[in-house]
Amino acid sequence: MSDTDPFDEIIDAETDRDPDLAVIEAGSRTLRTQGGAPSADVPGRPTDPEVDKALRTVEADLATRWGETKLEPSVSRIAALMDVLGEPQRAYPSIHITGTNGKTSTARMIEALLGAFDLRTGRYTSPHVQSITERISLDGAPIPAERFVETYDDIKAYVEMVDAQQEFRLSFFEVLTGMAYAAFADAPVDVAVVEVGMGGSWDATNVIDADVAVVTPIDLDHTDRLGETPGEIAVEKGGIIKQDATVILAQQPVDAAQVLLKKAVEVDATVAREGLEFGVVSRTVAVGGQMLTLRGLGGEYEEIFLPLHGGYQAHNAAVALAAVEAFFGVGTQRPEPLDTDTVRKAFAAVTSPGRLEIVRRSPTVVLDAAHNPAGARATAEGVGEAFDFSRLIGVVGASGDKNVRGLLEAFEPIFAEVVITQNSSQRAMDVDELAAIAVEVFGDDRVQVEPRLDDALEAAITLAEEDGEYSGAGVLVTGSVITVGEARLLLGRG
Repeated sequence: MSDTDPFDEIIDAETDRDPDLAVIEAGSRTLRTQGGAPSADVPGRPTDPEVDKALRTVEADLATRWGETKLEPSVSRIAALMDVLGEPQRAYPSIHITGTNGKTSTARMIEALLGAFDLRTGRYTSPHVQSITERISLDGAPIPAERFVETYDDIKAYVEMVDAQQEFRLSFFEVLTGMAYAAFADAPVDVAVVEVGMGGSWDATNVIDADVAVVTPIDLDHTDRLGETPGEIAVEKGGIIKQDATVILAQQPVDAAQVLLKKAVEVDATVAREGLEFGVVSRTVAVGGQMLTLRGLGGEYEEIFLPLHGGYQAHNAAVALAAVEAFFGVGTQRPEPLDTDTVRKAFAAVTSPGRLEIVRRSPTVVLDAAHNPAGARATAEGVGEAFDFSRLIGVVGASGDKNVRGLLEAFEPIFAEVVITQNSSQRAMDVDELAAIAVEVFGDDRVQVEPRLDDALEAAITLAEEDGEYSGAGVLVTGSVITVGEARLLLGRG
């Protein structure tokens, strides 16, 4: 690369910025493949310099703590923080969501449904696509950066007090969880929708006693921490099922279902199972999404338009609907179903950034945050159903702690070629290591290596435009939430 490369010139000028962010933002200004307008539910950096500076200070403080992949399985630290904060997590009812895939999309659907019925919602999800503020939402939108900073400042002294009393300091995720629960109590919200970070029993979110526990499909992920079979993983995830709660179970492997049902019996929880008490009656592909008929706990809901692609999103919708029905007591305290028009309105407004999300046309560029084999298989199926690509180019940047071979094997049938790259995270798999596995899966002639993500996007779009297939070829960027988030910025979507 020449000394006068504009990308590097901008990086050199960004000496007072976070280096990874400077790389991403510089790419978004120099890459020729910029896309459309920013998405409102994925915020960019604050435009006010003082607010941006304050947010960076908070991010820097949080970065000194254990990251999300370093764990000491215990809820003692977060419980101590909740105690000194006055137990804010008990100020509102909650819906708690665990599982391997589909948690964030399901959480967003639950949030949309509750909001449509005039309830004030708080939503806590992870990881974030672009901005850390995405993790804490009020009324369906990420909290403003100013409020994020204020919330951190409000609890900082209490965090330091707990740090001094514990063997280990509170982790990055534990502090964010404390911030979310405090922000929800301060709002105040009518109901919190909380996504587990990892597992269930010892996850930091599990200091709530949720009225409704949701378990999305369990598959193999984080096997070094959670177990090597779906049944073993279900033991940990079943920890969110509390006494007398209602449990909404997505379709599960047999061994996982047995574990979860046994746990429900032990705590006298009521269970609703996808495929028995609720489910997807029918679905057809529609322009911009799909049209569904869902069977809920209170009856059928017809002509539900969901503006998301993929059969797995239809199943997420069925789970979300059943969870909200359970929250309102449908099937127990009240016999009638929810108002169908309100349900339709809610689902029609659902978004899920980074999940089969189109960010550019001509050629079409799609982002999907699949990061394990099960997620990749669902994405591959969704792409085949929703898009009529004559040729699909993959851009893959994955984390080193994932089953990368399984992920690549799931995408092999749908990728004509794959461009291997690396995101800016310390967790990212080395590009040469990832490329070596890709060559074994795809063959040498179908693999291209571009260490920088901006170059990888450029290369993939060039490949998609070759041989006069401009209108029929596409690009799928995948492998990691971080890769997808950085691609969004490079393509002008945040």
